[in-house]
Amino acid sequence: MKAIFTIGLLVVSNTFMTLAWYGHLKFSQWNWFSKLGLVSIVIISWGIALFEYAFQVPANRIGFKENGGPFSLVELKVIQEVITLTIFAIFNVIAFKNHELKLNHFIAFILIVFSVYFVFKK
Repeated sequence: MKAIFTIGLLVVSNTFMTLAWYGHLKFSQWNWFSKLGLVSIVIISWGIALFEYAFQVPANRIGFKENGGPFSLVELKVIQEVITLTIFAIFNVIAFKNHELKLNHFIAFILIVFSVYFVFKK
């Protein structure tokens, strides 16, 4: 149960992270947003990232073996990276329809998924 809860928190966290890191690139198409300066955009991104941390920190605390969770530190990091790439790929397809994912992107993603296999291999 802790594993599922940890992964769920990481998915929510990475959704906010993707919005904080890349959302402003899409939001700049909105009239009011396009008039903002870089400092304003950074502050908005920090505000979004606050929600990322509100989910990321509990996910790591709950999921970490030394706190009674099921994952080692390396396993947590690799899971987080795969979730990050998955969320980013979904965001890319939905928000940036003119930026297609190509074969080399999928190959890279598959190689990262293999990294999960090797991290969990005893």
